[in-house]
Amino acid sequence: MLVLRLLNVVAPAYFLCISLVTFVLQIFLFIPSMFRDPSTTPLFSPGLLHGALFLFLSANALGNYVLVIQSSPEDLGKGLNLGKGAEMVADWLDGSRSPGSALPSTHFCRLCARVTQRHDHHCFFTGNCIGSRNMRNFIMFCLYTSLACLDSLVAGMAYISAALSMSFANPLAFLTLLPHSISQFFSGALLSSEMFVILMLYLWLGIGLACAGFCCHQMLLILRGQTRYQVRKGMVVRSRPWRENLQEVFGRRWMLGLLIPVLNVGSDYRRQKEK
Repeated sequence: MLVLRLLNVVAPAYFLCISLVTFVLQIFLFIPSMFRDPSTTPLFSPGLLHGALFLFLSANALGNYVLVIQSSPEDLGKGLNLGKGAEMVADWLDGSRSPGSALPSTHFCRLCARVTQRHDHHCFFTGNCIGSRNMRNFIMFCLYTSLACLDSLVAGMAYISAALSMSFANPLAFLTLLPHSISQFFSGALLSSEMFVILMLYLWLGIGLACAGFCCHQMLLILRGQTRYQVRKGMVVRSRPWRENLQEVFGRRWMLGLLIPVLNVGSDYRRQKEK
């Protein structure tokens, strides 16, 4: 439990550090290197267009990240009928009791010490539990983080291609880039800044693929009307149309959530259906 609590503190700091490094590299290294083509007009220059795209992806990723943290499951726990309060929480800690008045898959997290309705999992990178209130923001956070990493990967490869006068037309060029770069770095033929960018390329690739895979898996569970917690516990869920499952999570204003970070309104739809 001590290791998990430490990870719950270190993981968000690690994510914010990677985000800051990515932002600095994009703004001060990649984007300025794109303004060297005098044949393009300032309005449609690659640097300006890429900068606008990166800021849009970063703003959505960071905005949804903040909303995941702000939409705390603790607020949901205040609305539950927990009986005798402290005694009920104590029963939850040892797993001997669950409140009958709570919704299905309601869960008390020991790391958060909070109650989550429709609990899915505990996210260490946000230091928060993912449930009915912040599920949509979490999915949007994973989606835009994956896109921002892909954008940074492409920009970084373009920068390295120009700096080292190499081509990535051959798919094996990226796979062999790291071992060749390490040998060149220790021989003094490669600058430390260029070596750092190459290491970041592989980090962006890993984070981007992980976020994309997690987002796809989460969407599959939503279409089936399940959560990771329900699958892990073997809970049987009521079969419903996939459109209804999507609307429960993304709400009626789902298009707005794709463009700007907004609070999750999916739980409002669930309460209206129950009424």
